[in-house]
Amino acid sequence: MSVLKKTIAHRYFKVSLLACSTILFSAQTQIAREYQIKAVFLFNFAQFVEWPTTSFQETNAIVIGVLGDDPFGTYLDEAVRGEEVNGHPLVVQRYRHINDIKACHILFINAAETRQQVLASLKPKSILTVSDADNFTKQGGMILFFTENKKTRIRINLNATKDANLTISSKLLRLAEIVGPQKN
Repeated sequence: MSVLKKTIAHRYFKVSLLACSTILFSAQTQIAREYQIKAVFLFNFAQFVEWPTTSFQETNAIVIGVLGDDPFGTYLDEAVRGEEVNGHPLVVQRYRHINDIKACHILFINAAETRQQVLASLKPKSILTVSDADNFTKQGGMILFFTENKKTRIRINLNATKDANLTISSKLLRLAEIVGPQKN
């Protein structure tokens, strides 16, 4: 191979590598931004959901939990740092397994988790369940994050929230698509 061909091939490789890394960085930035937005949503859910008083027997804090791999990084911690809702400080807990959960008020269930089994074990508890996994509300989950026209939206399963004795503010309901478990 001539020197000219080697130089052209080397430059083409560098340009291709740069283009691929730019695309990868852009995708990672978009995903990070998506979870930054979802972290703020989780914080806001604490302001627009009412739990039974028995939900605060183990802790006075409103616990926002993440079950499974944590897609939020530091965004969720930053969103709730120093915040209180109705005299309840907000704290973030991360759980590897469903059995690790003792006191929790809002639980983000990672898409990789076995959702139906998790939801069945949480059924008697007043925990607001949230996910971005397909068919989450159809499976009995309470709030689903979904993307529509490049915007993060929410879908709320009111039957599931009522079964858990949770009251969702009309302010939050106005922003959401309302469904029953059979309609997702």
